[in-house]
Amino acid sequence: MSVLAAFMRGVTRLNDFIGRGIALLVFAMFGFLLLEVGLRYLFESPTVWTNELSQMLFGIYAVMSGGYILAHRGHVNVDLLHAHLAPRKRAALDIATSVIFFIFTLALLWFSIDVASESIAGWETSYSAWNPPIWPVKLAIPIGTGLLVLQGVVKLLEDIAIAFNLDYYQPEQEESEGAHL
Repeated sequence: MSVLAAFMRGVTRLNDFIGRGIALLVFAMFGFLLLEVGLRYLFESPTVWTNELSQMLFGIYAVMSGGYILAHRGHVNVDLLHAHLAPRKRAALDIATSVIFFIFTLALLWFSIDVASESIAGWETSYSAWNPPIWPVKLAIPIGTGLLVLQGVVKLLEDIAIAFNLDYYQPEQEESEGAHL
């Protein structure tokens, strides 16, 4: 196995592992919101923290799942042209449009690092009645964006291999391996 193929598999496995773990946050959010409804309507004693914690968890869930979604081709596409192209032409189109993806994600990564650094340096909190730290949520933005960028590099390498018929990536092999997970 080449170093390039090992890198591609490693990034995809990392995003798969993190995505599956992050998906469990849905159950925590559901539990906290159910607790809030129960306490509010059954005991007339609402909490000050469940809604805010659920929002923070959802923020982490949203930014940390991007790499997983890209690895599993779950992002929304406009398939008017894309779905009707042969695989090599589709890959070539994806290579051309990847420029837009990398401009956006690298800008997001660049600016989110500054935002997270400032938040961590000041031990930023929400200034609400509960006042939890929000720097972990802001730290999740550059981490999740970095994982998305890495998966975008893998996608670009896959598209290059398909478009130019290179042998470091075999889509059939990758699909059959994914069925065993």
